[in-house]
Amino acid sequence: MTVTRRDLLAGLGGAAVAAASRPQALWAATARAEDAPPTLPGPQASFPRKADFSIEDGYTYINAAYTHPIPRVSVEAARRAADARGTLRPTPPPSGRGGGVGAPNPRAQFADLIGAKPNEIAYVSSTSEGENLVVRALGLDHRFEGNVVTDGLHFEGAIMHLLELRSRGLDVRVVEPTKDFRVSLADLAGAMDRNTKLVEVSSAAMYNGFQHDLKAVCDLAHDRGALVYADIVHTAGAEPFDVKASGVDFAACSSFKWLMGDFGLGFLYVKESVLPRLTRPVVGYYQAPNLDANYPPNLPTGAYRPVEYSYGPPTAASYFEMGTLTGSAMANLALLSSSLAYVKALGPANIQAHRIPIIRRLQQEVPRFGFVSVTPPDATGGNVSFARKGLADSDVPGRLAAAKVNVRLGRDWMRLSPSVYNDMGDVERFLAALG
Repeated sequence: MTVTRRDLLAGLGGAAVAAASRPQALWAATARAEDAPPTLPGPQASFPRKADFSIEDGYTYINAAYTHPIPRVSVEAARRAADARGTLRPTPPPSGRGGGVGAPNPRAQFADLIGAKPNEIAYVSSTSEGENLVVRALGLDHRFEGNVVTDGLHFEGAIMHLLELRSRGLDVRVVEPTKDFRVSLADLAGAMDRNTKLVEVSSAAMYNGFQHDLKAVCDLAHDRGALVYADIVHTAGAEPFDVKASGVDFAACSSFKWLMGDFGLGFLYVKESVLPRLTRPVVGYYQAPNLDANYPPNLPTGAYRPVEYSYGPPTAASYFEMGTLTGSAMANLALLSSSLAYVKALGPANIQAHRIPIIRRLQQEVPRFGFVSVTPPDATGGNVSFARKGLADSDVPGRLAAAKVNVRLGRDWMRLSPSVYNDMGDVERFLAALG
């Protein structure tokens, strides 16, 4: 059972959902009167944070890893930005470059969140775009030299991409998960050799939350001359994470999960020292700060040159951003900036500490209903999953729907991902629906 981003923005009420289907009514539906204007949490913020989100009473949402509800304070920030765009007042251009005095700068906020430098961050539209761009920048999508190593718990979309390249000639090695729902570091090491160009893993597996020892993976890969890409979409914002401590060379994530943003805007991290080893995978006018066209009658002397340009300093943005990003209008930038401030105000460590007891309770109780817990008991991420053959054809989806309980349901597995607004009462409602 899933709900759409539109449903979540509209608070999941019948009238609000109907209003959300009409763009002109969206902000009226989401910015309805509350007891107080939405604000960022203070330094002594307590949990759960139910009042920070517009979730209908009686509705239990334990599916943040699918798509996280947007904090009310961020919806309000987006509304103000959208209002500003509809006036004749001077506003910063919706370029995604963070330009303009007082303009939102999610790039710098995200860099601070993961221990990176702002010049190591590029905007991308999604995690998948980030992974595709990395593969392209290394020439692996057309030269087919060397090999790529990944594992069966890596994001399914990335594996699909790599298998497509395998069908065209790239040597792709997929390490099979173990019987205890993990990926063995020894098996991963055994798949690498001196011809390995890239190792792709997820910092927390979308299926069951399995977490690699990223430092150990990077040490192994770097010893063989390979680079490491990590999908961090289920880690960034959900728990403390430092790219420098992990050793990864690339990392990407969308913002609509634990960063509490919206679709169409995410981040790609590229280690500064790796940039000289890359081929610019895309070219666009944002990458050339002095781009100038030669128009008549002021054409230069000599051979005709339609444009003159040179690239800016080597940064992640100058390699991977082309132009105005899908979804990077000022409203989305303002929303994401506010959400990143919200995550920082609560603190990823506090978010994690609030969530872990909920996950441990689920690991204890859910197997009573005929499920196998497939999340390692020592996992500290946002996901906890359970397997049961034929789940999609059982009465469980109907029971959960009738009880207004939303979790991620697969064909033979179920994933729960509690967040800052969940509490043990939500767990009890979920368990009652199962029973």
